[in-house]
Amino acid sequence: MANIKSQKKRILTNEKARMRNNSVKSELKTAIRSVDAALKASDKDAAVAAVATASRKLDKAVSKGVIHKNNAANRKSAISKKVNAL
Repeated sequence: MANIKSQKKRILTNEKARMRNNSVKSELKTAIRSVDAALKASDKDAAVAAVATASRKLDKAVSKGVIHKNNAANRKSAISKKVNAL
């Protein structure tokens, strides 16, 4: 355990950030899963709507610093490619 006061504070803020990041990552996974579910059901309209939602969530995650911008770009590209192939 840390002895220095500032380090004790950092431990607390790091834990808050970790919890926040996990929640955002979980939302991303859920959004991408909804795209996959729409693709399995061969529902083009639902898939397009799900891609829009997932893209928005990916962009927000990048702006919050949860994931890297190239990671978001790759994920958006992959889900868009799958939907366009439908």
